[in-house]
Amino acid sequence: MDIYDEILSSRLMLGTARYPSPEILRQAIIASGAEIVTVSLRRESAGERAGQKFWDLIRETGVKVLPNTAGCHSVREAVTTAEMALEVFGTKWIKLEVIGDADTLQPDLFGLVEATRILSEDGFQVLAYTTEDLVAADRLVEAGCRVLMPWGSPIGSARGLNNVYGLRAMRARFPELTLVVDAGIGVPSHAAQAMELGYDGVLLSSAVALAGDPVAMARAFKLSVEAGRLAYEAAPLQPRDMAEPSTPVLGRAVFA
Repeated sequence: MDIYDEILSSRLMLGTARYPSPEILRQAIIASGAEIVTVSLRRESAGERAGQKFWDLIRETGVKVLPNTAGCHSVREAVTTAEMALEVFGTKWIKLEVIGDADTLQPDLFGLVEATRILSEDGFQVLAYTTEDLVAADRLVEAGCRVLMPWGSPIGSARGLNNVYGLRAMRARFPELTLVVDAGIGVPSHAAQAMELGYDGVLLSSAVALAGDPVAMARAFKLSVEAGRLAYEAAPLQPRDMAEPSTPVLGRAVFA
């Protein structure tokens, strides 16, 4: 997976919030094989983490940090949070979220495009949390975004891919762009489906953190992402409207 010219072997990104303990988070990261974890500046600043212990854990696992602007509802708020994240985490990567609706947590696409333009001009490498809207996607790319992260369904809903047609259309529109399904994935089959559509990766959070066994679930998602990608690369059989026999009819016995 290509994130701003950095090639990663894993196609799975993992959130770091709401795990039962730092040790379970550590084990889950290792089991998932993820090379990128997302961290909210707001949660880090609020002291939800155990400070130095959290950073010791990140260094131990060797993963890269992708700070996000979770919880931001305006362009100014998102841009300011991104600038603070650069100082705290020391990376130009930013998972940009500008929330427009408090109930569905749907992105404010107008604000997202504006914030992307501002941050891109300032040298940030934006990974934009968006919808499957193609017009918004075009505007984000024009604003400098090279990684689009469309939702599968609302954050934390575990409903999977609500609009497969829209996600497939986005993949077709941007064949060379890095696309990562973010939000709404609840079980490994959802992740496999996203990969079968040709997406470059998936981002998971609650689906692993809130599972009965987060470590086992992390491994399950690792395998599902790998399987989905292999299936896509193998050019799977496309659906048909009519039946087609799998056993040849030529040469079968004929009884008079």
